Amino acid sequence: MSDGERGAEVSAVDRYEPLVGAAVVERVKAKAARLAGKRLQHINATKHGGGVAEILLSLIPLAHSLGLDARWDVITGEGDYFEVTKKIHNLLQGGEGGLSDDDWHLYMSGAARNDGVVDDEAAIVMVHDPQPLHLIDGRNGQGRWVWRCHLDLTDTNAGLWERLAPMVDRYDHTIFSLPAYSQPAKPPSSFILPAIDPFTPKNQAMPAEECRRHLARYGIPTDLPVITQISRFDPWKDPQGVVEASRLARKEVEHTLVMLGNLADDDPEGARIFGDMERFRDERTFIMADGDDADLVNALQSSADIVLQKSIREGFGLTVTEALWKGRAVIAGKVGGIVHQIEDGTNGFLVDTVESCAARIVELLRDPDLRERLGAAGRETVRERFLLLRLLEEELDVFAAA
Repeated sequence: MSDGERGAEVSAVDRYEPLVGAAVVERVKAKAARLAGKRLQHINATKHGGGVAEILLSLIPLAHSLGLDARWDVITGEGDYFEVTKKIHNLLQGGEGGLSDDDWHLYMSGAARNDGVVDDEAAIVMVHDPQPLHLIDGRNGQGRWVWRCHLDLTDTNAGLWERLAPMVDRYDHTIFSLPAYSQPAKPPSSFILPAIDPFTPKNQAMPAEECRRHLARYGIPTDLPVITQISRFDPWKDPQGVVEASRLARKEVEHTLVMLGNLADDDPEGARIFGDMERFRDERTFIMADGDDADLVNALQSSADIVLQKSIREGFGLTVTEALWKGRAVIAGKVGGIVHQIEDGTNGFLVDTVESCAARIVELLRDPDLRERLGAAGRETVRERFLLLRLLEEELDVFAAA
């Protein structure tokens, strides 16, 4: 690493000082110093798409800027492996059904296939979500193992949890986003809410003219108010409910709806849902899978009159955080981690039906002052509670205690 590269990395943590204050930055530096010389390894299922990958993409450089020896690796899968892991994902979030014996054997085969992923020199191994949970079977004298589950397990499938629990019990520590998500297991648990990196291209301030230019490149008109939902094409995001709410609201206020997502490597279900949603396209309803274009995401979140996240299950909802950070008026499902971001009527609106979502769309489109007030409050919420430095500090506390 050159001196120039090292200097750029060091600045990653110092950039937070104007947002959180010098005392917070210095406190985090002191905590990181206690872990000097210890290697930290994060393992998940994909480097592309989804909130976990997005967090790690920024978390690793931030850790490096604090002098930490941190690395990020991903597991691989063949054939129907990720079909099974998506089924596990859905069941853990309360979906109906179960795993067949063949499903279970295919899932567990991932442990042998990924035998070389774990770094034997790592002092801390943090495994994210159920896809690589089985890696614990190959534990070979490494340091402490932490399982970090980002899912909403409030109404989890009890039968599946019983099958996973023996593996969870072999970890030294578990992390859930909220106490309500924790399940019966032997390891002690911590609770850490996710956060965003305010300095990524997606989250940096984008001038209005640049926003319009990016929208025009994709043929998105701005002659009417724009509302958008940006998230995976996933049944828990209720994409059809978004279209229905928009159509209902259009009876009173005309607008353009943009539904933008991406197709994550570990989510084969997403392509099927995207294909199904294409039938709702019309001249004012855009269904797009270009969510890997950070400039387009930023442009939509920064310029939309309303940002939706009408989830019916949501471990947290990073897209909510991103929109709040950009000062947008947000309407979101009254579920999971979203309710810890939005105080209904103070910094956004919470809804639980298509009809209530439509009513809030109409109310906000008719009241620009209300949109501005909610947006300003939302940005302050994120500054105080949901920036990435806070998440890293809480993880450092877990690592130091391990």
